Amino acid sequence: MQTITIYTDGSSRGNPGPGGYGVILMSGHHRKELSQGYHHTTNNRMELMAVIAGLKALKKPGLHVTIYSDSQYVVKAVEEGWLKNWIKTNFKGGKKNPDLWREFYELSHRHVIKFKWVKGHADNPYNNRCDELATQAADGHHHKLMHDEGYEGTAN
Repeated sequence: MQTITIYTDGSSRGNPGPGGYGVILMSGHHRKELSQGYHHTTNNRMELMAVIAGLKALKKPGLHVTIYSDSQYVVKAVEEGWLKNWIKTNFKGGKKNPDLWREFYELSHRHVIKFKWVKGHADNPYNNRCDELATQAADGHHHKLMHDEGYEGTAN
């Protein structure tokens, strides 16, 4: 069984504000980096979009995937079962980011996924690189900033 390691990070300049995500996918000696920036979004949306982008980049189904994130929001929602509850109750009570959580939930069924929390801005070089990718993306360094339709469409 092929195993994939994905490191993810999200960032926003102001919350809400311009944001971006960074992703590193690793399998054996292969490594790929992804990033994208958005005009107006939130930190939690970028954390979640990073995970989604990493999963979307996987070509084959049925992989064993370990996702490292410094977002307690993302890791706990999945590992502690919050997401299953949110799905069951259709995000009752105004739970945020249902569009992204539903997208993640669909993608998550293609693989065997395990999340591991990693301390942000610490001594993990992969997490630090994802942070760099995310902040550069939020600042519009390598790509044109996109619109986060899921956020901007619901923002007042």
